[in-house]
Amino acid sequence: MKEDKLGNLSMELSIEVLSLVKELRNQKENIISNQIGRSATSVCANIAESKYGHSRADFVAKLEIALKEASETGKWLEMLYKSNYIDEVRYKKIDKICSTIRILLISSIKTAKSNTK
Repeated sequence: MKEDKLGNLSMELSIEVLSLVKELRNQKENIISNQIGRSATSVCANIAESKYGHSRADFVAKLEIALKEASETGKWLEMLYKSNYIDEVRYKKIDKICSTIRILLISSIKTAKSNTK
C-alpha cells in the first residue's frame, strides 16, 4: 500500500492544532482558536475529499482549497506566536508541518494541472 504522506501530514496538523485549540480555550482565547481550528481541519478534510473527486478539475479544486486553508492556518499560527499565546518551539513545530503540506500541495497541483494538457 502506497504511503499517503500528504494525508498523514494533514492529519498530524489537525491533531496538533486541535490540541492547541484546547489549550487556547483554557486561556480564554476563543477568536483565533476557532479560526485556526476550522482552517487546519479543513486542510485535512479537503485533502481527503480530493481522493474521491469526480474529475481531474474537482481533484485540483479540492487541493487548491486545502492550499488556501494551509496558508490561512500558517497566518493564524504566526499571529498566535507574535501575540505570545504559543512559544517558539511549538510555533516552529506546527509551522514546519504546515509549510511541508503547502509545498506538497503546490507540487501536486502543478503535476495534476500539467497532466491535463
